[in-house]
Amino acid sequence: MTRLPEPIERLATLLGRLPGVGDRTALRLAFHVLEQPPEYAQSLAAALQELHGKLRFCVECHHLAAEDRCEVCRDTQRDVGLVCVVEGIADLLAIERTAEYRGRYHVLHGVLSPLRGIGPDQLTIGALLDRVRSGTVHEVVLATNVNVEGEATAAYLQRVLRPLAVRTSRIATGVPQGASLEFLDQATLGRAIVARREVIAP
Repeated sequence: MTRLPEPIERLATLLGRLPGVGDRTALRLAFHVLEQPPEYAQSLAAALQELHGKLRFCVECHHLAAEDRCEVCRDTQRDVGLVCVVEGIADLLAIERTAEYRGRYHVLHGVLSPLRGIGPDQLTIGALLDRVRSGTVHEVVLATNVNVEGEATAAYLQRVLRPLAVRTSRIATGVPQGASLEFLDQATLGRAIVARREVIAP
């Protein structure tokens, strides 16, 4: 079988290690880079180097930051006492896109998963508890995903936060607008039933 030159093979192999990128997609991406002007590859390489050279995790919330504290934590218009706990940075960005939340965040960088060897010490739970113990936090919003591991993580956080006497809430979940009940998963439909509210007649 004909082999490609080593540089393109190496690039395709590295691209293939990205989540959701298979061998054929990785090869197409490698060819795309090859077809661009040399300046594109140089800019791409520089951007990749800067990921570790210039980025860090915020010392307060563990979001990505170019300085010690991220843009959200430096924003004086945010409610410093309202902290939304998310699994990852993608979840933080999703909440930010709603423009409905004006508090701060805490990024766990994962969820509890005993089968994968991920316990509280592998997440940023200790740092979250330290923030609450500082006395500046009045409410913690648990915004982990609504799946087995996300629910288990939320339940664990509720348990360890209870002795600290801070208000703890969970994001509302239920039936999305336009959805048919027969196609909903059991967890979503069950939560919708449990979280039902009284309908007041006009």
